[in-house]
Amino acid sequence: MTNEVTAPVAKKVPFEMEIHDHKRVDDYYWMRDDDRQDPEILTHLEAENTYLKAEMAHTEKFQEKLFEEIVGRIKKDDSSVPVKRRGYWYQAKFDGESEYPVHLRWKDGEKKVTTLFDVNRMAEGHGYFNLSGFTISENNLIAAFGTDKVSRRIYELEFIKIETGEVYSDKLIDTQGTAIWANDNEHVFYIKKDPQTLLGQEVYRHKLGTDQSEDDLVYREDDDTFYTALSKSRDGSVIFLHHNNTTKSGISILDANDPMANFEPFLPIEENHEYSVEKLGEEYFILTNWRATNFRIMTVGIGSTADKSMWQDVVEHRETVYVEDFTTFNNALVIQEKENGINRVRVIALGSGASMDLNFDDPVFSSYISNNPEVGSDVVRLSYSSLTTPPSVYEYNLTSGERTVLKQEDVMGGFIASNYRSERIFVKARDAKLVPVSIVYRKDMFNKDGNNPLFQYAYGSYGATIDPSFSGPRLSLLDRGVVYAIAHVRGSQMLGRPWYEDGKLFNKKNSFYDFIDVTKELTKQNYGHPEKVYAMGGSAGGLLMGGVLNMAPELYLGVGAHVPFVDLMTTMLDTSIPLTTGEYDEWGNPNVKDDYEYMLSYSPYDQIERKDYPNILVTTGLWDSQVQYFEPMKWVAKLREYKTDNNKLVFETDMEAGHGGASGRFKKYKQTALEFAFFFDLLGITE
Repeated sequence: MTNEVTAPVAKKVPFEMEIHDHKRVDDYYWMRDDDRQDPEILTHLEAENTYLKAEMAHTEKFQEKLFEEIVGRIKKDDSSVPVKRRGYWYQAKFDGESEYPVHLRWKDGEKKVTTLFDVNRMAEGHGYFNLSGFTISENNLIAAFGTDKVSRRIYELEFIKIETGEVYSDKLIDTQGTAIWANDNEHVFYIKKDPQTLLGQEVYRHKLGTDQSEDDLVYREDDDTFYTALSKSRDGSVIFLHHNNTTKSGISILDANDPMANFEPFLPIEENHEYSVEKLGEEYFILTNWRATNFRIMTVGIGSTADKSMWQDVVEHRETVYVEDFTTFNNALVIQEKENGINRVRVIALGSGASMDLNFDDPVFSSYISNNPEVGSDVVRLSYSSLTTPPSVYEYNLTSGERTVLKQEDVMGGFIASNYRSERIFVKARDAKLVPVSIVYRKDMFNKDGNNPLFQYAYGSYGATIDPSFSGPRLSLLDRGVVYAIAHVRGSQMLGRPWYEDGKLFNKKNSFYDFIDVTKELTKQNYGHPEKVYAMGGSAGGLLMGGVLNMAPELYLGVGAHVPFVDLMTTMLDTSIPLTTGEYDEWGNPNVKDDYEYMLSYSPYDQIERKDYPNILVTTGLWDSQVQYFEPMKWVAKLREYKTDNNKLVFETDMEAGHGGASGRFKKYKQTALEFAFFFDLLGITE
């Protein structure tokens, strides 16, 4: 540790806020600058970066070793499994040390390959670059694509003639990054974002070859609690406009052959009703929680969608089975389900109703329905991995269930799956609820005497479920004797929708309690040494880390909090900040007194106390659009002021990145290597 650089001490400028006859004083409110240009703020962030670099200087060689180890497992020349869509095959390909893919396509039955996008070339000269994806016109001649060069998730849409590479003059700014084509190959629909709140509330129709100023506003969402999205049915006949709120959803429909028509509601939006649809022939299949807590699948004719009395069950509701997702084919329905936290994929023959479970090799795994653009296919493509099985793409015959492995990711450097073991256990929380925990370790380095270091991760919000899946970088932990555990705390949907409901709003503290109780039980069962536990979470998982730090700091040797959502109260009271209004049904609306008081009771920034905290690593991106940089910046400043220990508190800001960190397939692992070195340094492991 160097003595030359001291921890930055931020100035204090009291800023008073009052609501519900309660006053809060925020000494670091001044750190917010929406333009990211304030010299004092930027200087302070750079000082934090300098301090981190000094504090971690003795680990730089180890960081480089870890980085080379991590990227050394990545196959340099690699490509995705080709996907067929309307007579053309599409593929992404990486070459050598390139950070970004090259997107290719070729016509079925022909050898000529066309380069759609060389993202490496497009990214030249940019510290950050993201291609949002691309959509192809129905005649297969034009590609619409979006680019973000700042990492604010605001994209510029452009259009290119595929065969000639000619780029149209059309430039659509401030968009969500996706254009949905009408079937006339002339009109596209896109969503424009508010540059301040970053909410996409306006849907426009654009005619190719015209200026954006001439675009028609076809829909505006006036309710700030809704998120808006666009998609197209797999048969190409319908454009969907999605209206998504935390507790309710809706869909509007437009005939893709009539782009000048209006979007019409599939069903009027109803309180506490969430649903999604797929079109198949003259029917819609509906995944719905109408009278079905854990969802069911129903069908309705295309002319009767708004009359729920006409909806018919295809997959009935079951109390113990959570229906996550589905897709349709001409002759089969494919369903993704969870029962007791275990994934299952079923195929139901639409003619006979016969049901078949698809087989997998691991008892606990992650699977999801992959890219299946053609409804006439007789196979379904699934993506699969487990804690010990690298990412794979499987294809299953919809009639026989026969499985073909299209690809399993190559893990370079001599990875042998049989060297590792995964487990699923259940931990009894303080209220007697059983919390699932996924665990993986290297068998020959697991000490049953309880001496292993333990790395515990969780997310636990928005119903997002972190299924047990493979991680190449994680091998650098496992191969040094670390036991890795994913705590599937309440706030996810690992055990179905009730598991989510029990970890939000006035039940939010259950997420923190679950994480803490899992830590205690894992060390009690000798999965890890109680003085060698590291906790990690990001974004809303960073809020989890902040809460855990305040509630049980003594349990952890170190904590990693990445792009952490920690200033809950100030953010949720400010409707100009992205995501605020859309999340009242997740955290509560602090303008309501009861909500305010409960949220305040666990808000990480507000609950910092004068006491000992563990070693902490905090990271963020200056251009983060989801959790603004000033939340972790303020949190670190206040922690420095209040904490009574001499443990490390280091903070890194990527001055070019946003919520997802650095772009590119290698560069992003610099931060992973930093975190691993931070953890190992606390353990005295230096190589």
